[in-house]
Amino acid sequence: MKISVIGTGYVGLVTGTCLAETGNDVLCVDIDEDKVKLMKKGQVPIYEPHLDVIFERNIGANRLKFTTSLEEGLSYGEIVFLALPTPEDEDGSADLKYILGVSKEIGKLIKEYKVIVDKSTVPVGTSEKVREEIAKNATCDFDVVSNPEFLREGFAVDDFLKPERIVVGSDSRRAIELMEKLYKPYVRSGNPILIMDEKSAELTKYAANSFLATKITFMNEIANYCEKVGADVDKVRIGMGTDSRIGKRFLFPGIGYGGSCFPKDVKALHKSGKDDNYNFEILESVVKVNTKQKIALMPKIQAYFNKNLEGKTFAIWGLAFKPETDDIREAPALYMIDSLLDKGAKVIAFDPEAMDNVGRKYGDKITFSKSMYEALDGVDGLIICTEWSIFRTPDFKKIKNSLINAVIFDGRNLYDLQDIEKEEISYFSIGRKDIKL
Repeated sequence: MKISVIGTGYVGLVTGTCLAETGNDVLCVDIDEDKVKLMKKGQVPIYEPHLDVIFERNIGANRLKFTTSLEEGLSYGEIVFLALPTPEDEDGSADLKYILGVSKEIGKLIKEYKVIVDKSTVPVGTSEKVREEIAKNATCDFDVVSNPEFLREGFAVDDFLKPERIVVGSDSRRAIELMEKLYKPYVRSGNPILIMDEKSAELTKYAANSFLATKITFMNEIANYCEKVGADVDKVRIGMGTDSRIGKRFLFPGIGYGGSCFPKDVKALHKSGKDDNYNFEILESVVKVNTKQKIALMPKIQAYFNKNLEGKTFAIWGLAFKPETDDIREAPALYMIDSLLDKGAKVIAFDPEAMDNVGRKYGDKITFSKSMYEALDGVDGLIICTEWSIFRTPDFKKIKNSLINAVIFDGRNLYDLQDIEKEEISYFSIGRKDIKL
């Protein structure tokens, strides 16, 4: 099949590349000329594990192509994916100006039947707005389909090629048949293609992300309470996770969630509810608690240094909002950095992938290290913000010998308490007893 993808951000690039991987001919459209030039040369503009391999393979096979021409893109594919940004607006709602702007142009440019697919995460009712914008100028038949993505950063390629489910929102039999044909190679193991109305499809994505954000936030609240009463959140987590109604996933406490999806989607659903005279009180609390949780380590850091961080230097391991990505949007590490700088401290940071992005944000306000251990030389303490695998089994002797104060503030609970006690290092984590030597 011939497919067009409008927008080559995270979702668009993964979508286009993975569709090409099953033999489709894909043309990706982006207005950024420099970015398109780089992609034509085989350079992936984002970090996502395994994406570079299939990206290069499909460019080499001439199944994956790029252009800056919207007109060319719209004439190419029988199915046209809209993978455009929906940034958070000032009031918390999803800003639809990019999607609706392109929709207006689509109506002017399409000459024959197309299936227009909303792949971006959008509020309930967006499909209707897209349809209305296209219809203002369209002279041929078209259908608008809601097809939300469920891609986890760090696992996006696997999630696309082997999805747990595919959601298609449409009441057009013609469009549904084309979408089923497109996705059939991805569900050979029997996972479902769920056909529903457009509004239900749109809400499914928001509901899923908001529920997971709520689950994480609830566990963080339990962790905070564990510290008050002397319980161990790891034991509580295991006790909860063995209940099949709850499950083991998303129960790991830490310094809050970040990224491109959870923060934005929770706020957007909350705002959509208000617009329809419904108040999601749970989501209101989730946003409030998560924002506070991102600097949950700061009281422990201040207490350890007698409330005086002026002139102190801290190493931060992990800048991305989660491992296996260079995405720093709403990353807890940024909140920690801001708080440390506000209190007169200095920061030396290391992350396997995200340092360039953080460098563009902070410039020379912080220092970056070439390695995780180099960051520790002569600093007052270590703060861990992201659970990259390379941080899980470090050389504790090297850590202890490098730091001025042998202390770790761990926002991701990477280390076993009994093991860390043997290392003679002061250790502060989330929802567990503090070890102060």
